[in-house]
Amino acid sequence: MTQPKMHVRKGDTVYILAGKDAGKRGKVLQVLPSKRQVLVEGVNIAKRHSRPTRSIPQGGIIEKEAFIDSSNVMLVCSKCDKPTRVAKKIADDRYHRACKKCGEIIDDK
Repeated sequence: MTQPKMHVRKGDTVYILAGKDAGKRGKVLQVLPSKRQVLVEGVNIAKRHSRPTRSIPQGGIIEKEAFIDSSNVMLVCSKCDKPTRVAKKIADDRYHRACKKCGEIIDDK
């Protein structure tokens, strides 16, 4: 089975559309295409209670980012700095992601 295509990639800046953090922006840290989920820096913070271990000698409550569904995030264009949908453009005999608002190619590869 092939991996589903995602409209965001690791390193992209995204705008949160829904949930308790709606309206925030953050950088994508990790993408799980099989589950259609993304991990965004500083968004959807979950508290985890942990007991003392060698790596965490004091234990206590640890805050870390939790995954969010990819349908709840929108890519932010680096040129016009606005949340946008993704278009496909052909350049150099390849498809590239492009901003629907300003037409700028988003891929930096």
